[in-house]
Parts: sequence; structure tokens; C-alpha cells
Amino acid sequence: MVFIDQLKNKEFNLKNEVLSGLTVSLALVPEAVAFSLMAEVSPLVGLYSAFIIGLITAVLGGRPGMISGATGAIAVVIVSLVVQHGIEYLFAAVVLMGAIQILIGVLRLGKFIRLVPQAVMYGFVNGLAAVIFMSQFKQFQYEAADGAMHWLTGTPLLIMLGFVLLTMAIIHFLPKLTKAIPASLAAILVVSGIIISLGIPTKTVGDIASISGGLPSFHIPDIPFNLETLMIVFPYSLIMALVGLIESLLTLTVVDEMTETRGRGNKESVAQGIANTVCGFFGGMGGCAMIGQSIINVSSGGRNRISGIVAAVALLLFVLVGASLIEQVPMAALVGLMFMVAIGTFEWASLRMFKNVPHTDFIVMITVALVTIIFHNLAVAVLIGVVISALKFAWENALRIRARKRIDEDGVKHYEIYGPLFFGSVGLFQEKFKIEEDPDEVIIDFEESRVVDHSAIEALNKVTERYAKVGKKVHLKHLSSDCRDMLDNASAIIDVNYWEDPKYKLVSDELA
Repeated sequence: MVFIDQLKNKEFNLKNEVLSGLTVSLALVPEAVAFSLMAEVSPLVGLYSAFIIGLITAVLGGRPGMISGATGAIAVVIVSLVVQHGIEYLFAAVVLMGAIQILIGVLRLGKFIRLVPQAVMYGFVNGLAAVIFMSQFKQFQYEAADGAMHWLTGTPLLIMLGFVLLTMAIIHFLPKLTKAIPASLAAILVVSGIIISLGIPTKTVGDIASISGGLPSFHIPDIPFNLETLMIVFPYSLIMALVGLIESLLTLTVVDEMTETRGRGNKESVAQGIANTVCGFFGGMGGCAMIGQSIINVSSGGRNRISGIVAAVALLLFVLVGASLIEQVPMAALVGLMFMVAIGTFEWASLRMFKNVPHTDFIVMITVALVTIIFHNLAVAVLIGVVISALKFAWENALRIRARKRIDEDGVKHYEIYGPLFFGSVGLFQEKFKIEEDPDEVIIDFEESRVVDHSAIEALNKVTERYAKVGKKVHLKHLSSDCRDMLDNASAIIDVNYWEDPKYKLVSDELA
């Protein structure tokens, strides 16, 4: 029904969807091969992963138009597992990774991606753009007879650079002339046609690795099913699941902004989990959403699930019957494409933020970008950015605690508290009170404040104890119901004296 509804949609363009999918599939080949080699597994493992994950998430995912497959973020995590324990443990880890992601989606925890600040998003996107850009530099190297890597020089370098620039020029200028065919696909076809027809010697996909193979087959991981195996696999599975979901949900947010629509994070989490579980049982390395390929797809006109399905199916067809053709595609065309993806991914507007946003936000953006570039660990980069932003938020709110003081006609002193009372503000809160100078009865009014955590409760206890030592009584007033619940729950370990505010009932309620 979903596909029928899409076909009825006037905005749906089947030609654009198919061509976008084909463009993405061509870009997926070298990426999948490169990530496989990074993870110390066969290139076919990465290609099968890209097909399985791409197909399932395209059908079941929460963000139509988003592309998923084998990724560098996952490859970085699994390489040590493969080296130390072997590929069978990797397959088991991928299955467990998928189960964890399904659980996260079912528990509807995907909403916590909203806690990622905009500065962290900018840092993530800019860092990823730099990683995509720099990852192409290795295509300007060649392997010598002794196994050492050397940079291209002379004519080979000029040929590579020339066709990279030609690819970038076609992608940039073709849309100004016509949008009948995706510029990325046109660039790949034109550059490939020139190089193949003229027999120009340059690096091709086939020079990286052969992509020829058969259909992926069902395979239960050949490992002992015991607690020791679980202890080995679980830490990797958990990290892979979190890294995969963070990258997927951030990519979902980026695509949402590009298309001005809204995806469904929890549905995407479940889809990613199902895809990785199936991937593990079919000899795959696991994966997640791919921001570069997703941007290629959306920029080429892919807006619906058809483009993702076409990309996955085309990738499998390349492996089954089209390997000899795809292996002739020059890397210069794909490098030029990825350079344009990096340029398009980078948030250039963020460079103008320095004078318009708090310096802390700019520091967060730079930190996240640098961690992403240096360590290629997106989960750690985002986590660091969120922690810095949270500390900044806590510090700013800690300084907002204020107290307005007055003495009423009965000689009772009132402290009217403004701002949240939590671990960061308890120090300033306690400094507001003049214990020795205050009268015998004191009211602390929280109508414009809120008791947030256990540190705040401890602070209230200390204040009342200090007044009690000099024979003075303290009342806490206008506590919200949840604040009173916190105080009641803590009554076993501390003693806080507070007034229960009267509860009024409306006359209409009584009559009803």
C-alpha cells in the first residue's frame, strides 16, 4: 500500500528515484570495499552488508530517502574483535547489536536524540564532511612492489586530478542546464566513458578489490554459545548499537532539514535493528545510516523508499552480474563525487556563527568536529559535545538562583527564591541566608523556583539544621507536588520541615 500511495503522489517521480538509486549504488561500491578492508574482512562482507541493511531500512525505516549500509563508524569498532577473535564472533556481535537496537526502538528511546544541541549537530556534520574529504586522499596513492604506499606524481597525478575536477565541474554546473538526469550519475558516466573509450591508464574500482560474488547465504555464527562468548561479544555489540543509532538518527535529522519533512526516530531504530540482525545471520559486518550517500540520494532527487530499494538491488546486481563493468569505473569519478558530497555536507553557515552565538557553543562545535576528524568515533564526539553543553547549561542556571527578601507585619522573614535549585546552584543558595540576623520564624517560598535533585534536598536540610541550632523555625512554601514527593522520599535520611500548601477545589467540581 505504501508504494501504491507513493505512485499516486503527484510529487513522486519514478525516474528520479531510480536514477538517484543507481547513483548511490555506484558510490556505495568503493565505500563498502574500503570499510571492509578497514575492518579486516573480505570486500564481499561489506558489499553484502550494504545490500541487506540498505534494502531492509529502505522498506521498513522511519526516514524515506535515507541510505544505510556498511559504515566506517562501525568498521572502526569491530576491527579489534575480528583481529582478536575471528570473523564468526563478528557475525554474532552484529546479531546482538541488532537486538539491542530493536529494544531501544521498542522502548521509544530514539527521542533522546532531541537532547543533542544544534552546536553538536554542526560539529558532527562538519567533522564528518572533513572525514569524507580526507578519506579520499588514499586514492591518490599507489602500492609499490615492497608493499609501501607512495603518493602519485607526474602524469598519473595530473590525470587523476584532471578527471576529479571534471567530475566536480559536471556535478556543479549540470543542474544549471538540466535536471533530466542526476548530475552525479551523469558525471560518473561521462568520466567513465572518456577514460574507457580512450584507454587512459588510471586507478579503477577493480584495482581496489574484486566485487564479483554470489548471493549471500544464511549462516549461524560458528561460536560456542556460552557466557564467556557473551562477555566477549556484548561490549562490542553495545558500542556498535549506540554508534550506529547515533549516526543514523543524526543523519535522519540532517535529511529532515534538507527535505523539510520529519522522520520517525523510533521506527528507524527498529528498522536498523532488524537489518543488522538479518545481516549477522547472512555473514555481514553490520552498519547504519550513511550521511554521505543519503545526501547524494536526496540531492539527486531521491525522496521516497524506491530510491533506497533501487540502490540496494543495483548493488547486489553489480556483485552478481555486473562486476566486470563496475570494476572499470575510474576512482577519479567517485573521488570527485565524494569531494562534492563533503563540500555539500559542510555547514558553511556555521563559520559565520562566531560573532552571533555564545563562545561556548562555538567551542563545542569545534571540539566535536576535531574529535570526529581525529578519532573517527562519532559516538564519542557527540557524547563529548553533549556533556560540554550540559555543563555549560548547568553553570549558567547555577548563577540564576536569586532570593528576594522581606519581613511581613508579623515579623516573619520571607525568602522568595527564583531559579532552579540543583547541584550546581546549592552553594549560592546557602549563601543567601543570614542565619544569625534573621527573626525566629523564616519562610522560604519556592513559588518561582523548583527543587530538582537530591543535592537540592540536602541543601534544604542543611539550611533548616542551621536555623534549628539557633532555635529558629523554617517553613518551606509553595513546593510543587513532585518536589514534595522528593522530600517525602528522602525523609528516611534527612529531616526537612515544610508546609503543605492548601489544596483548593473549584465549586464547579463539587457541583459536577
